[in-house]
Amino acid sequence: MSRFSTSIRSLTLAMLLTATASAQLLPVLGAQRSGTATAQFLKIPVGARAAAMGESFIAVANDASALYWNPAGITQFDRHEVIVAHTEWLVDVRHQFFGAVYHLSAEDAIGLALTSVHTDDMPVTTEFQPAGTGSYFRFSDLAVGVTYARKLTPQFSAGATVRYIEETLDVLSMRGVMVDLGTYYWMGLGTARFSAVISHFGNQIRPTGRIESLTGDSESDFQEFSPPTMFRFGFAFEPINEAEHMLTTSIQLNHPNDNSENISLGAEYLWMKTFALRVGYRLNVEEQGLTFGGGVATDLDIVGLTFDYGYAAFGRLGAVHRVTLGARL
Repeated sequence: MSRFSTSIRSLTLAMLLTATASAQLLPVLGAQRSGTATAQFLKIPVGARAAAMGESFIAVANDASALYWNPAGITQFDRHEVIVAHTEWLVDVRHQFFGAVYHLSAEDAIGLALTSVHTDDMPVTTEFQPAGTGSYFRFSDLAVGVTYARKLTPQFSAGATVRYIEETLDVLSMRGVMVDLGTYYWMGLGTARFSAVISHFGNQIRPTGRIESLTGDSESDFQEFSPPTMFRFGFAFEPINEAEHMLTTSIQLNHPNDNSENISLGAEYLWMKTFALRVGYRLNVEEQGLTFGGGVATDLDIVGLTFDYGYAAFGRLGAVHRVTLGARL
């Protein structure tokens, strides 16, 4: 049996055994915090590649989607890059992401990221007009982030993102500034690397605006909410790293401030640096589990192009499809 076949079988068996044992190893702790944080759109994963790997990506993070996953990751590739990602999220919500990375030198890079989430206009309904009042409202979110990262040593990189967010529901708006901090460390054992990231860290924010009830009463003083801060720790390495075949494996521990801890597992097989197959699994997350996808890359004279697709099953909620286009100069 070939080395490649043995590694694939071993990886599959390990993922199945881990999934079977997850109920015993990961008790549901912290679920009572659900609903205590705002700006939930910031938790929607960016990029078909990362999503297909079960969102186990902070220790991989070697493309422009690192602007979302790990700011230190934008130093892990040496070409300028632009990506555009589209996600058909649940309940007819659409999620778009644009990211651009520019390398100032071999050691440092900067990036810009734009995230947009929106729905179609929805009819206003009341108890007495369940079919609609003739008025409509809209839900939309926007985030703009600026990132800087630097290789402090050949093995260790650090990065930071400052992000402005705005969330709008009809006449109410919520605005705030948040920070991401990330590290990326090559351990010196083959291709093993370790990353730690804190995302969406900031002050509490509250809605602004005024709403009026059917009785004529109005309200403009609202409760403050915490941002959806997330601590992540990840490890990745390549059990196969050859010119023709490369297999990347990754495991990640996620600690959100508004839900239970969970674990993400992911793998990516790359053939001839052109065709990719990916699979992942999320443990201790309700209505989520298996993810998979694939991608293709090609290098032209002056630009390299990539196309990636990701699928995630959400149980009774349905499925989520993602596509990402990328260009490297």
